[in-house]
This record gives sequence, structure tokens and C-alpha cells, in this order.
Amino acid sequence: MDKFAHLRDPSRDPQALLARTLSAWGARKDLWVFGYASLIWNPGFDYTERRVARVYGHHRALKMWSRINRGTPQTPGLVFALLAGGSCQGVVFRVPRAQGKSVLHRLWEREMPTGVYNPHWLQCHTPRGVVQGLGFVLPHGSTNYTGTLSAQQYRHIFSKASGRYGSTLDYAHQTDQSLRALGIHDRALQQLLVHAH
Repeated sequence: MDKFAHLRDPSRDPQALLARTLSAWGARKDLWVFGYASLIWNPGFDYTERRVARVYGHHRALKMWSRINRGTPQTPGLVFALLAGGSCQGVVFRVPRAQGKSVLHRLWEREMPTGVYNPHWLQCHTPRGVVQGLGFVLPHGSTNYTGTLSAQQYRHIFSKASGRYGSTLDYAHQTDQSLRALGIHDRALQQLLVHAH
């Protein structure tokens, strides 16, 4: 039985999105994957190179509902998403071509069980040049997009929301600490974390 079937938008078939991504990559070269939150500190796959990278045209925002991993249906939590506009600093990982297909399948199990994201090939600007990295972008029209949340809502979520991988607050702190360790200071995230006190 598919445990995510009730959460899935029938118009967004994860396997079709995977097939399209595999085809676009084509296994002709190494696979690059852009991480902007938990992938930074817990990629879940082996890689041969990691670079700090900046993507233009998208920004990191704690504006995606999480009803399993960092919350519950009764008390939804939040996870980060890439949203349109601005720029985002994160990490881009290089996966050897021979492992690329299995890593994509693993990423789909983790990031795309409900087909919530749009997989995008992003121009990742690194100190050693630009690479095309796969990133997961949340469409503004998604039912998982929170829209604007108030300080009071963030305070409630940080104090109450927890799911199978832990609390929203721990997730936000861990992302902030991982970014700082890389010399990346996300002011928007740091301002949100003020609501945790």
C-alpha cells in the first residue's frame, strides 16, 4: 500500500517527474545536486566533491508545511523550500556518473514521495565555476506553501510542532548551524529563530 497516496496531487506523478529528470540528466556526466537545508547536513548519499554555491532566481524560505517529517496533520510543522525570487546560498554535491541513477532514486524517496516539488536544473555558481545542479523548487500554487506567516504562528510552530524526524525548531537550528559552519549567514532564518525564545 502506498502510504503517501492520500497526500499526492494526482496531476503530479512522482515517477513521471523522475523519468523526466533522468532523461534530462542522461547519465552522460557526473550528477550535481543542490542542497539548501537538510541535504547540507544530511545528504543521505555518497559524493566525491562538495562546493559552496549560490543560485540566482530562488531563495530559501521556511514556508512549506510538513505534516509527517517535522509535524503532524494535527500540528503541522515547517520545512524549508526554494521559492521564486532572490538568491540562495547552499552546497552543491558532485555524484559520480555511475552512482547518479541510484542517488536520484534515493532522492525521490526522500524528497518526492508526493511529487510536491518541481525538480529544476539550476545554475550553481561556485568558486570553481558554474555547474548545473538539480534542485527541488516549491511552486507558489502548491497546497504545501504556507504563504505569509505571523510571528505568533512561528512561535506556536517552534514550540509545538514535531514529527518523525524531530521538531521544526531543531530542523531550523540545525540548518542555521550548518550554514554558519560554511560561512553562510541567512539573515531571514536568524530573524525567524528569534521567535523561538
